[in-house]
Amino acid sequence: MIQKTRLALSLALAFAVPGAFAATVTPTATPSADSASGKTSSESARTPQKAVDLEAVTVSATLDQARNALSPDTGSSQYVIGQQSIEQLPLGASTPVNQVLLQAPGVVQDSYGGLHVRGDHGNLQYRINGVIIPESISGFGQTLDARTINSVKLLDGALPAQYGERTAAVVDITTKSGHALGNGGSVGVTGGSFGTLNPNASVWGNSGRWSVYGTANFLQDNVGIQNPTPSRNPIHDHTNQLKGFADLSYLVNSHTRVSIMLGISNNRFQIPNNPGQTPIYGYLNRVQFNSAQLDEKQGEHTRFGVLSLQGKLGRTDYQISLGQRYSSLNYTPDRIGDLMFNGVASYISRSNRASTVQADFSTPLGDVNTLRYGLYGNFERALGNNNAYVFPVDAGGQQTSTSPINILDANRVIARTWAAYVQDEWSIGDKLTVNYGLRADMYKAFHHTERQLSPRLGMVYQATDDTVLHAGYARYFTPPSTELISASNIAKFNGTTNQVQNNGNNTPLSERSDYYDAGISQNIGSAWTVGLDAYYKRVHRLQDQGQFGTALVYSTFNYADGRIHGVEFTANYAQGPLNAYFNTAYSRAMGRRVITSQYNFSPADLAYIADHYIHLDHDQKLTSSGGISYALRDGTRVGADYIFGSGLRKQGQVPNGASLPAYFQLNLSLAHEFQRTPIGKLHARLALVNALDRVYELRDGTGIGVGAPQYGPRRGVYLTLEKPF
Repeated sequence: MIQKTRLALSLALAFAVPGAFAATVTPTATPSADSASGKTSSESARTPQKAVDLEAVTVSATLDQARNALSPDTGSSQYVIGQQSIEQLPLGASTPVNQVLLQAPGVVQDSYGGLHVRGDHGNLQYRINGVIIPESISGFGQTLDARTINSVKLLDGALPAQYGERTAAVVDITTKSGHALGNGGSVGVTGGSFGTLNPNASVWGNSGRWSVYGTANFLQDNVGIQNPTPSRNPIHDHTNQLKGFADLSYLVNSHTRVSIMLGISNNRFQIPNNPGQTPIYGYLNRVQFNSAQLDEKQGEHTRFGVLSLQGKLGRTDYQISLGQRYSSLNYTPDRIGDLMFNGVASYISRSNRASTVQADFSTPLGDVNTLRYGLYGNFERALGNNNAYVFPVDAGGQQTSTSPINILDANRVIARTWAAYVQDEWSIGDKLTVNYGLRADMYKAFHHTERQLSPRLGMVYQATDDTVLHAGYARYFTPPSTELISASNIAKFNGTTNQVQNNGNNTPLSERSDYYDAGISQNIGSAWTVGLDAYYKRVHRLQDQGQFGTALVYSTFNYADGRIHGVEFTANYAQGPLNAYFNTAYSRAMGRRVITSQYNFSPADLAYIADHYIHLDHDQKLTSSGGISYALRDGTRVGADYIFGSGLRKQGQVPNGASLPAYFQLNLSLAHEFQRTPIGKLHARLALVNALDRVYELRDGTGIGVGAPQYGPRRGVYLTLEKPF
């Protein structure tokens, strides 16, 4: 009876905030049915698999379930997007991971692939197969590949005690597995508008106790970064991107598994130009420069590796992981052009190496309690180099020479993070589950230490067979993102065109907050699930980020106080060949009094913010997403999805006092499975992105920490061909 009760509660938790139009909670790689063909999605994606060791497959599936049991969801909100849901997006598995996450409620898009969840700037935690992967300097929207994903859960709200550091949301990715897929692979290519060419290849397989899954792809196009103008074709915006991922696992015995995960990305961008700009400074004998001919570039590199031991010792499930992530960014200016337009041309190099250890354990205590506990450690070494050319100025800030001078600025940051947690999941009767726990965090950097004890409490109540209530409270401690810290010596630039208007505290502080969350979900018949969720966050030392230099990288600063609240509604329909989903969210994020990195702000802005709450620059009042997909009888599927936003903030009569116009983007798709072609089975997909060719602006270049204007994508047509083998 207790096992049935726990299963019912687990299923109920899956709909605390329902998933995308084909979202399911699948801890193992169980394939889902394809309504059009009558076959499973994995069968229609590959040739018949070769014979495998059935015992190894069964053991692997059992270990997958045990690994999922290490990460409870009690009291938090979750949105699940499965592999089939990703395939039904217009670009399918070619969709960037950040755009996949835009299908979840409360997720707001920003420039450079950035995401904001429930009013936070970044602050996302990425987990792959239960292991925390520290975010790279450029953000994981440009690092991970959706082809690796079997399912992804977006967890937010009042999270259990085992989740810390990055708490705006947890992006929990379960990758595909050779033991689940059998032996096979695929090759494919996506091409289309704006010079897009995206060849890719994947391979998977197993042999006895061994299992492997790997994928790699190359992307080039002419819209690597958002266009700073409303024109269809940006100027100087080419990108080359290479991504790869591999997961190799070995079953030591029936209850122990060793696995190695490896990932790499190597991305190069041209910085797009905004023509018609007027130079501010003279350079030697030059007073004119065509801004359409600027040649700024940026390279971003990330690689990570994780060694994990996972298994069962007595009644205790465990996973112990050692990992390392290296990330670097290099910005190359147009030396003459940057000097004439900005007064500074900086060759910027940043790197960050994070070494991690993570151990999670789960032990049942009797029939109604499950004790979970663990440790996490992260040692980071961040290096920053700035080789800057600037002009000298007088006391009034006027240029005194057209000959630039060179200033070298280098810095190093060492940061250590340690955390421990313990929590108990208590099943009270057949309807109520309570998860209560305590987390201890310590962050040491800049010769000082910050620490906090954080209580957590979450509850799920299954009021009826179709109605589930959840509520929770979490105390959060969020260290600053070490990879985004640049402890520059600002005094070096006094008397130059790169001098700052204010001094200030150059040391970012850890954020501390109290988070409250409550929601309800309701099944209506066999096809509909709807949900409503509300949250409130009271923040001390609120962290925010801004692009304060020419390089496309954010820097962290703190407000003394913050208030964030919102409401989310979601609906999901799945019946026969038709799947549909709809999300809408209201959010309000405010901050008051800048207490770190004040030198990035004008004196007037600082004076106003000191006594007034202002909207955070990434605050968007209304956000919505939705989609529909229909499978025809001949192996054809048609679909559409959209995103809507009421607009991010811009400068008004007060800092961030106005919002940009609302935007709406509609995407359409047509996919077909060709069963008999000269090369065998072939999958084809035609996608129309921004079908209405709506011109909309994500940023207008004003507002706190906003570097330049950025526009959304223009209409594009893309064709994908994929051949399984």
